[in-house]
Amino acid sequence: MSELPAKSPRESEVTMTQMILPSDTNAVNSAFGGKVMEWIDICAAVAAQRHCRQVVVTASMDDLHFHAPIRVGWTVTLHSRVIAAFRTSMEVGVTVVAENPLTGERNIATSALLTFVALTADGKRMPVPPLKLETDQEREAFREAEQRRQERLSRKQTSLSWQQLIAPGLTGK
Repeated sequence: MSELPAKSPRESEVTMTQMILPSDTNAVNSAFGGKVMEWIDICAAVAAQRHCRQVVVTASMDDLHFHAPIRVGWTVTLHSRVIAAFRTSMEVGVTVVAENPLTGERNIATSALLTFVALTADGKRMPVPPLKLETDQEREAFREAEQRRQERLSRKQTSLSWQQLIAPGLTGK
């Protein structure tokens, strides 16, 4: 099989904008975390798909942080980009910037890292193009992603006790 050509992380960049409506909020009139997570997942999936031009599925969501509340009527802009490409998986970073439309004040409200896997039509993992890392910042982000990947893989088989506690009698993979 021939080596896939490397692609710039910039080719995967995605920007999405949403308005926080009453149906998107929780009991304290700020954005419901699950709704923001849905938007993050979509924005990241588009970036991953742009990178590999294949169907992708979410394998994990890590480092999801809600930094500040997002109020009803505010807008959010989600930015995503592939940070690292491994053999069949990619790490995608997403930031959610909230904007108060009355004052123009903007701040990072949420951030997350997600891992996606590229799949063939019959659901098997397939190789993704490597990243063409062009700046020191991109190289450093990739090194950090490699470290997170190793930590994720080492935790995968050793952190299943909590699942048995919550769903006793079921065997997990």
